[in-house]
Amino acid sequence: KLCGYLQKLSGKGPLRGFRSRWFVFDPRRCYLYYFKGPQEALPLGHLDIASACFSYHQPEAAAAAGDEAAAFEVHSPNGAVAVLKAATRQDMTYWLQELQQKRWEYCNNLDAAKRDSRTSPTPSDFSKGLVAKDNPGTILSQNASAERARNILAVETSPTDLVGEQAASQPAPVQPSAINFSLKQWSTEIKNSMSSLRKGNNENRKSIFYTTEEWELLDPTPKDLEDSMALEEKRKHLGEGSKGRRLTSSAFPFDFGRIPHKTRRPLKDMIGSSKNRNSSESSPTEWYSGNGNKLVSELQLKYQSQQEELEKLKKDLLSQKELVRLLQQTVRSSQYDKYFASRLCEGVPKDKLELLHQKDDQILGLNNQLEKLNLEKDSLQQEVKNLKCKVGELNEQLGMLMETIQAKDEVIMKLSRQLSECEGNTSSQSGGVNSSVVTCTNKELQELDRLKDNLQGYKTQNKFLNKEILELSALRRNAEAREREWQAKYISLEAKLCQIESKYLILLQEMKTPVCSEEQSPAREVITQLLEDALKAETSEQPEQAFFKPHLVSEYDIYGFQTVPEDDDEEKLVAKSRALDLRSLSLSENREISTGVKWENYLASTMNREMMRCVELKNLIRSGIPHEHRSKMWKWCVNLHVKKFKDSTVPGYFQTLLQNALEKQNPASKQIELDLLRTLPNNKHYSSPTSEGIQKLRNVLLAFSWRNPDIGYCQGLNRLVAIALLYLEQEDAFWCLVTIVEVFMPRDYYTKTLLGSQVDQRVFKDLMSEKLPRLHAHFEQYKVDYTLITFNWFLVVFVDSVVSDILFKIWDSFLYEGPKVIFRFALALFKYKEEEILKLQDSMSIFKYLRYFTRTILDARKLTGIAFGDLNPFPLRQIRNRRTYHLEKVRLELTELEAIREDFLRERDTCVEKRDLISDDEEDS
Repeated sequence: KLCGYLQKLSGKGPLRGFRSRWFVFDPRRCYLYYFKGPQEALPLGHLDIASACFSYHQPEAAAAAGDEAAAFEVHSPNGAVAVLKAATRQDMTYWLQELQQKRWEYCNNLDAAKRDSRTSPTPSDFSKGLVAKDNPGTILSQNASAERARNILAVETSPTDLVGEQAASQPAPVQPSAINFSLKQWSTEIKNSMSSLRKGNNENRKSIFYTTEEWELLDPTPKDLEDSMALEEKRKHLGEGSKGRRLTSSAFPFDFGRIPHKTRRPLKDMIGSSKNRNSSESSPTEWYSGNGNKLVSELQLKYQSQQEELEKLKKDLLSQKELVRLLQQTVRSSQYDKYFASRLCEGVPKDKLELLHQKDDQILGLNNQLEKLNLEKDSLQQEVKNLKCKVGELNEQLGMLMETIQAKDEVIMKLSRQLSECEGNTSSQSGGVNSSVVTCTNKELQELDRLKDNLQGYKTQNKFLNKEILELSALRRNAEAREREWQAKYISLEAKLCQIESKYLILLQEMKTPVCSEEQSPAREVITQLLEDALKAETSEQPEQAFFKPHLVSEYDIYGFQTVPEDDDEEKLVAKSRALDLRSLSLSENREISTGVKWENYLASTMNREMMRCVELKNLIRSGIPHEHRSKMWKWCVNLHVKKFKDSTVPGYFQTLLQNALEKQNPASKQIELDLLRTLPNNKHYSSPTSEGIQKLRNVLLAFSWRNPDIGYCQGLNRLVAIALLYLEQEDAFWCLVTIVEVFMPRDYYTKTLLGSQVDQRVFKDLMSEKLPRLHAHFEQYKVDYTLITFNWFLVVFVDSVVSDILFKIWDSFLYEGPKVIFRFALALFKYKEEEILKLQDSMSIFKYLRYFTRTILDARKLTGIAFGDLNPFPLRQIRNRRTYHLEKVRLELTELEAIREDFLRERDTCVEKRDLISDDEEDS
C-alpha cells in the first residue's frame, strides 16, 4: 500500500509552513488522502492524482528560490499547487515514481472499460476461501511503445522507513518552524481529537499539548508526581486559615511550574541565551556596549530587590500562620482538659489521672517536636532551592565568561592570521607562486566535482520530466479517444431510446382502442416483442458496437451468486431489475469517501501490535468489511471466540476428525451427501458435483458430525459452512461452525427437537411487541404467524433470505458481536417495510408478501442504521432472561406432548380398532 509521512505546505502569512501529515493513496478513486496521523478517522483533504502533474527543482535551483531540497509540487487542473516535502530526496523520488505509476494504471483502467467498482482495482493479498480465485487483477490497455519508453526513463529507487505501512508505527517527523494544526479544517481536527480521546490509552499516544521539539511538554514521571503532591500537601497545610479567600494555582489541571523537565528553563535563562545568541553574531568589539549592559544590570538589580522583598513577605506570612496555629492548639488543649476534668474524673483514682496527664504531656511534646522537625525540613528544602538558584546563576556567569574568552580568542586568531599573511608577503616570490598554483588547482577540482554532481542531478530531473511529458501526452490522447467513444455511445443510446419510445407510443395507442373481437390484438404482439427485447441475452453479433454497449449486470456477483436466474421469465425480469438497483446503489456509495481508506489506516496502525476489541473496530465492522480484508477479519473473529477450544486440542485435530469420519461408519454421512447439491445451487462454487466447494463442504460437515455426535448433522449447517467457505479455508470454516453452534447459539439449537430455535422465536415475538407494537398488533389482528418465516432466518443466519451484499454485512457483525445481531437485523427488516405491511388488509396477502419482501430490500446502509441506531437500547441480558423464561415453558409443552403420545400408543395397543394407526415417526422409520 502506498502510504507514509510527508510534510505539506499550508497556512497563510506568518503561520505558513510545512506540517507533517499522513498520506494514503486510494486506488478506487485515485485520490491521495492526507490525515493528521495514522490513527485519525477523518481526512483533512485529498489530492486528485488522476488529473494532476508533478515537478520538482534541483538542489541549487531550489536553494536559490528558497524551496526545500526534497520538496515536489502537485499541480491540479484548476491551477492549485500543493507543495509536499519528503524526509530525503530518495523518498521524494520514490513518491514521484509511485504516483506516476498509480496515475498511469488508473487512467488505463478507465480506458479498458472493464472496471468493476465493487472490487478493488489493485491485486489484493487475501488468499483464503473460494472467492479468492475470482478476484480479478488489474486490466491495463497495453501500449507497447509508451510502456517501453516509460521503462527506459524510469529511475529505480527504494523507500525508507517513513514510507509504507510500517511507517505507521514510526513517530511523525517534527517540523520545528510550524504548528501542526490546520485552521482551515478546524472542525475535522476537533472530531479527530475527540475520537482519539475516546479510544483510551494507546501505546503510541503522546501528550496532545506540544509546540516544538525543544519545548515539548511530556507527561510527568512518577517521581515528579510524588514531588508535586508533597508540595501541594504542604501548601494546603500552610493555607488552612485562608481557605476560601483565594484561589491557588493548583486549580489549573496543567501546572507548568510543578512539572519539572530537563529541557524546561526559566525565563531569565531564555533571555540570557537569546542575548548570547544575538551577541555572538556581532563582532567582539560590540560585545562591550555600555548602554545595553547598564540597562540589563539595572533590570537585574530591580529583579533581585523584588525577589528579596517577596521572600521577606513570605517569611512574615509563615510566622503569622505559625502563631495562629499555636494559639489554635492551645485552645484545643484547654478545651480537652476542661472536658476531661468535668466528665472523666468522677470516681477515678488520682494515680491514674496523673498517669494520663503525663501521657498527654508526652503526646503534646512529641507533636511539637514533629512540627519543629517539619519546619526544619521545609527550611532546609528552601535552602537547597536557594543554593540551586545560586548554582544556576554561577553557571550563567561562567557561560558568559566562556563566551567572552572565546570572543577574545577569535580576535587573537584573526590578528595571528593577519600577521602570518603579512610575513608571507615578504617571503620569496617562488613559494608564493607554488602555493597559489596549488590553491587554484584545488578550487578547480572542487568546482569540477560540484559540476559533475549538478550534471547527474539534471540528468535525473530531465528523465523524470521527459517521462512526465510522455505520460501526460499519452493520457491526453486516451482521454480524447475516450471522449469520442462516449459521444458515439451517447448517439447509440439516444437512437435506442427513440425506438423504445416509438414502441411504447404504439402500445399506448393500441391500448386506448377497445377490443371487440377474439382476434389477436397488435398490442399483445408489441408487448411480447418488448418482453423478448428485455430478456434477450447479450451477443457479439455486432463486434463494432461491443465496446459501446454498457455491461451493467454480470452473470455472477463477486461472491459467486447468480444474478439472473435461467428458468422463469418473470423471475428474470425481477432479478434483473434488482441487480440494476444494486448496481446503482454501489455506484452512488463509491462517490463518497470509501470505508476502504479507513480500513487501510486501521490495519496499518495495528500492523506491529495485536488486534484488540475496541469501539472503533466495532463501528468499522458494522459499516462492512471490505471484500479484500474479509478473509483476514473473519479468521480473526473466529479465533477470538474458539481460542479456548483450539488451545485444548492437539495439532492436526481437524484432519484426525475427518479421517475418522471417512474411515469409520458415520450415520450422518448419508444425509450430508443428499444435501450437498441442495446447499447453494445458485452459487457457481456449489452448482455441480465437480465444483471445488462441494468437496470442501463435505469434509467440514463430516468432521463436525464426528466432533459433535449429539447433533451429527442438521439441515441448515450445510448453508452456514457454505457461506464460511467462501472466505475461509476448510479448517477455519470448521472452527467457524464450532463458533456458531457451540459458542453463539444455545444448546439444542440444531438438535432433532430444535428446542433452542423454538425458544428464540418466542423471544423474537416479545421483542416485536416491544419494539414494533403497531406491526405486532397488525399480525395479531389478522392471525398471521410470522415465525414461520423468521424461523429460517435464525437457523441459517439469513442465508437465501436477503441479497448477497446485505447478507455478508450481517455476517461481518454476527461473527464479531454474536447472536444478538440476528435479533437486531430481523427487527430491522420488519421496520424497513413496516408501512408497506400495514397497508395489507388480509392474511393471505400479508403472508405472501412476507415470503419475498426481504429480497426487495437493497439499501444496506439504511438497514444497518435501523439495526444499530433506531432499535437501541438492545441489552443482551434481556434476551438471556427471556430465553430462560421461554425455555421452561417450551420444555413443559414438550413434556405434555410426549405424555399424550404415550397415551395414544398405549390406547392403540389395547384397542383393536386403532391398531392400524401409525405415527409420523414410525412411518419415517
